[in-house]
Amino acid sequence: MLIRVRSKDGNFRFDLAPTADISELVNKIIETTVDADASSITISNQPRGNEVKVSTLKRRTLTALGLKHGDLVFVGYQTKATPSEPSTSAGSQVPPATGVVSTTNIWDDVQEDAVDTTWRSQDGMIPRGRDSRFCKHGINGMCDYCMPLEPYDSAYHAEHSIKHLSYHAYLRKLTPKSSSAAAALPPLSPLSYKVKVPCPSGGHPSWPAGICTACQPSAITLQSQPFRMVDHLEIASMEVIERFLQAWRATGLQRFGWLIGRYEPYDKVPMGIKAVVEAIYEPPQEGELDGLTLGIPWEDEPRIRELCKSASSPLTIVGYIFTDLDPTPEDRTKNVYKRHPQSFFLSSLEAIFAATAQKANLTPSKSSSNGVFGSRLVTAILTATEDGQVDVSAYQVSEQACAMVDADMIEASVEPGIVRVKEEDRSHNAARYVPDVFFRYKNEYGLEVKKSAKPCFPVEYLLVNVTHGFPQNPSPLFRSSKFAIENRPGLEDQTVEKVLGSLSQLGAPDTHDSRHAVPGDAHKRLELAKWLSDWHLVAFLGTTQLFSQDDMKVLMRTITSPTLQDPSSLDALMNTEGWHTLMTFTRESAPIRPSSSALGQPSKMDEDIPQEVFDQIAAEEAQRAQSGGAVQTSGIRICPHCTFENEHGGSDCEVCGLPLG
Repeated sequence: MLIRVRSKDGNFRFDLAPTADISELVNKIIETTVDADASSITISNQPRGNEVKVSTLKRRTLTALGLKHGDLVFVGYQTKATPSEPSTSAGSQVPPATGVVSTTNIWDDVQEDAVDTTWRSQDGMIPRGRDSRFCKHGINGMCDYCMPLEPYDSAYHAEHSIKHLSYHAYLRKLTPKSSSAAAALPPLSPLSYKVKVPCPSGGHPSWPAGICTACQPSAITLQSQPFRMVDHLEIASMEVIERFLQAWRATGLQRFGWLIGRYEPYDKVPMGIKAVVEAIYEPPQEGELDGLTLGIPWEDEPRIRELCKSASSPLTIVGYIFTDLDPTPEDRTKNVYKRHPQSFFLSSLEAIFAATAQKANLTPSKSSSNGVFGSRLVTAILTATEDGQVDVSAYQVSEQACAMVDADMIEASVEPGIVRVKEEDRSHNAARYVPDVFFRYKNEYGLEVKKSAKPCFPVEYLLVNVTHGFPQNPSPLFRSSKFAIENRPGLEDQTVEKVLGSLSQLGAPDTHDSRHAVPGDAHKRLELAKWLSDWHLVAFLGTTQLFSQDDMKVLMRTITSPTLQDPSSLDALMNTEGWHTLMTFTRESAPIRPSSSALGQPSKMDEDIPQEVFDQIAAEEAQRAQSGGAVQTSGIRICPHCTFENEHGGSDCEVCGLPLG
């Protein structure tokens, strides 16, 4: 068959067999070039974009690549920097070409998320029932009015008010259905607005010394992203948000936390994906009334990520959440309504932070030329609604936003709803090339107008909306949230003493595995299992050095088990060395209960207490009994309700107003 090739050296035609190896085509291409670097040769089905190195096409035949008679292949390559010995014949070029195609594709070795594997195994078609008005065929027949729809059908999305395509529906839309050269190539290519260094043409010094159309990025037109990586944010239970809000309610300072959860299929959107949040981890931070200070990257991130992987259903960081709440001066029970269409939804500073975080948490993808594409990190905000209540808002930023932040092209402005485009900088140490940036909008006459985004543009052009909600029948992975939350100094302190005290109250040292359980021990085991099933408790135990890494994996896997109520669910944990060490500390630190002191006989604990302490306690109890609950000391009356010391002679407390006696 005839294959046409177009490169910077001209147009060429080659006669090849359909079963010929790709290396034969590479050899033909090298014959038409001058000092071409064989390892840099790329082929594509279009003039610009979708370039794939031939080094990733291992022993592929032309038919397997989808090439047919008369197809046009666009070829690109780089010239060798230091010319090697001149080749005397075409045969001398066969060995390097054969060695070039010996590697595998980058995207073939990518390990995708479980939710991606699930959707790739399904066709994603939207089923439709028989239309009683238009369907004239039999029960087993099918026509245009009842045949399944593609997952990217625009009419279906408009009817169900779905603004964005899901990630896999977008892939189905891009992937050709027929056998062609593009079908064997990944349909996605990550955006990049950086200058290519070195220049592919090799005709001038690298940026910032020189620039040309081959290495400079094209002009940017900001537009709404047609797809989103995550379609829905689901909070496993209301208790997760309530515990996070307790710090703000107690101090009035804003808080930040990383969302711990997993990704699952979402049936409300064709081929949709939802992020299920099971817990919130709060890193070290300094909260303020109108913001907070955060350290990125945070020190415990590797440990937390490794701990998440050990869960029965592997967890990961699916996003982050922060508060933006300001009580109204008139009614402190309500909050100021800040984020609305007339102001902003996500400030420019928050959008740039979201782009930075998403760029650091890329999603592995077999459909991308470099093995990763986009990010599923969700930005959640606890802010006020129109009626002053607290609600969650969820967003992502577009791939254009991530590419612009990566190229250092934009910065935050004083106005929260406006993004500023930086000036071009050609200095050697901080070179920055900023291409032309445009955005479209409808003017007062309803006409679409294209306008330059320099020096600034609205932040809404960078946002992608994500729906959110709570399950109707909550079934959280962690059954408890009573343990103190990390990094809340002065408000909630995590100590080993509190852990040992709680274990002692639950009778953990006397609880054995199911093989040695005593009758009536099932309830105690269940209460212990529920108390242990606390994310903050497990994260804290990982810092105490009581559990080894293997024991921490067993602990995490045990407390997140869906069969936690099974009597044998704690057996694996109770047989670990870490658990035995913890029980030893619990027994040694448990207080001795005085059983005989009530009969007037001294106990072992009483022997360590001086007699003066007992005399003082007895005197205070006698004085309290005489005053009816309000202790009188030199005219001071202590309120039995709020413990305030009242110096006046009235009958009511100055603070709470309740009677003193």
